[in-house]
Amino acid sequence: MNDITSYLFKKLKLQVTFCCSLMAIVLIIALVLYFDTEVLAKAPKERLEIKLHPIETIYDASQLANTVENDAVKYGYELFINTPKFIGPNNGNHKNVYAGNRLACNNCHLQAGTKLYAAPLIGILNRFPQYRGREDKIGTIEERINGCMERSMNGKVLPIKGNEMKALVSYLEWLSRLAPEDGNIKGQGFVSIHIPNRKVDLQNGKQIFKSTCVECHGMNGEGEMKSDLLTYKYPPLWGADSYNNGAGMNRVITAAQFIKANMPFGTTYEAPVLTDEEAYDVAGFINQQKRPFKLNSEKDFPDLLKKPVSTPYPPYVDSFPIHQHQLGPFLPIMEFYKQEYNIIKSK
Repeated sequence: MNDITSYLFKKLKLQVTFCCSLMAIVLIIALVLYFDTEVLAKAPKERLEIKLHPIETIYDASQLANTVENDAVKYGYELFINTPKFIGPNNGNHKNVYAGNRLACNNCHLQAGTKLYAAPLIGILNRFPQYRGREDKIGTIEERINGCMERSMNGKVLPIKGNEMKALVSYLEWLSRLAPEDGNIKGQGFVSIHIPNRKVDLQNGKQIFKSTCVECHGMNGEGEMKSDLLTYKYPPLWGADSYNNGAGMNRVITAAQFIKANMPFGTTYEAPVLTDEEAYDVAGFINQQKRPFKLNSEKDFPDLLKKPVSTPYPPYVDSFPIHQHQLGPFLPIMEFYKQEYNIIKSK
């Protein structure tokens, strides 16, 4: 009897030990998973996802399954990459012509809107509605898209409830799905540059254009068409098929910032090719060439104090001449606004 009791006691002890060990292991795993989840939840969402997956798979719309929602995203992507095929002047459907040139959204927002410091659109839906000084009001993402349609695309507004607008918004929403709640990401907008305290050197800008830009954009800034003759491989920088004078890219400082981090083609913000002064001069040279004129541009910036100093068309609140707003030097204009209105301007 004592032997049986001893045997049963030892067996019970082993079972209790095993159960306690198993519970301890489960508890440890649960704690690890809990705290790891807490850490991941608190990490910036956009950075987290990019770390877990290659960026090309995160933002490759072609990998999406065929669903009603995804079809809208994929159409928005196609519109973004091949804009003139769908809404350009030669798209084959005269009722669906909204762009006045054959540029694509992708010509400015590079790599389908994902390239850092090329005005990436990741997170943009989270940043709207948004105040815009050009309209002096809080506007919707649809109004912002139509601002591009009227300026960069030199065309007319898309119907707010039309398929194209819905598709573009769907694509931007998809691009924003992994962004932080406030929509702000590293590489947003353009890089900052040191603005030279002098006017643009047009001769130097012309020389830089010849040595650096003509290979893609042509000697006359005409760009290079793709084989479909509907879209550009490299966009024109001036002429009838370029952005009009109301576009943000027609401001020297904005164009210089874009050029610094992205041009010549393949350049990144981490390894720029041109100096700040070279980007400044070539931007000024490009924007002095002939391009379409936007009607009613005088109505931009109802509050003229919000107007960027490098806006190339009047009216202005200051007395600096038009040519100085177009070619600089810009620092004296910035200093004027700081002293007179306590406004710090950077573009």
